[in-house]
Amino acid sequence: MDRVPGDVIYGLTLDGKGGMTPLAEGSEIPCTQPGWLHLDYGNPESARWLLQTPLLGEAAREALLGQSNRPKLVRMGETVLLILRGINHNKDHRPEEMVALRIFITPDLIISSRRRPLLSEKDVFEQLSLGGGADTPADWLVEICDALTDRAGEFVEELHDQILDLEEMVLMRDLPANGRLARIRKQLIMIRRYLSPQRDLVARLANEKISWLDEDDRRRLLDIADRLRRWLDDLDAGVARTAVLADEINNLMAEATNRRAYQMSVMALLFLPASFLTGLFGINLGGIPGAESPTAFWVFCGFLLVLATGLAVWLKHRRWW
Repeated sequence: MDRVPGDVIYGLTLDGKGGMTPLAEGSEIPCTQPGWLHLDYGNPESARWLLQTPLLGEAAREALLGQSNRPKLVRMGETVLLILRGINHNKDHRPEEMVALRIFITPDLIISSRRRPLLSEKDVFEQLSLGGGADTPADWLVEICDALTDRAGEFVEELHDQILDLEEMVLMRDLPANGRLARIRKQLIMIRRYLSPQRDLVARLANEKISWLDEDDRRRLLDIADRLRRWLDDLDAGVARTAVLADEINNLMAEATNRRAYQMSVMALLFLPASFLTGLFGINLGGIPGAESPTAFWVFCGFLLVLATGLAVWLKHRRWW
């Protein structure tokens, strides 16, 4: 039996009553109680331990050391290898850049690894700390799938609320900030890309003939898969709603452009006669009427004002504005 690595994130044994007993760094991993070792494979000591421990086979080492990021399920007898994805809540990271959680699980041992922290792993650990967590590795597997799904659902609801805000803005004929709608659409598409295979993976796991998964565990896994399906339906609806919003925003922008172009056209029409007359009377040729009169300029300005007013009244009467 191997020892607990020095930089382990969580090292503990399940007491079978919803609680846990912490394992000290460097202590021997007991074989009498199910244990959970959670590692950051980006740390050199953890990576070295994963490469050298006799508890893992070659396929498990590759899975836990980050050779693949897509949701994945590999069964080897009573041993299961899983790659799941969770919402990225880390600072200065985007939520749609989902974090991979890699799991090696047997009836007696859980070894998990990740590169960036996950709130879901913290949720499961806190439940164990409070004495209301998993009793067995099978329960732990269901709990981690449930926590990942809950966090994903919360984020989908946040996207739903953002779409509602945008819809209200558009109904009020107000344009959202540049890039906001595109960001939401990207998040919808990226989250769906990972949740869709994860839904299939959880449903497949519930139907696998694994002896240490009992009927209650399978029922809970099927319920999680059903919740994932509902979140996927919401994501599909969100993609469709943002497409409608994009069309409506384009229509508002086109309408605003057309309105400005129309206003400029009306203004040009108002000044067209004045431009013609001022151009005509501005030529430097003899015989221009009023060239010798000191009041001709003011008479001409008054005539232009009357002409513009009359043209404006005519346009208003014809409902050009």
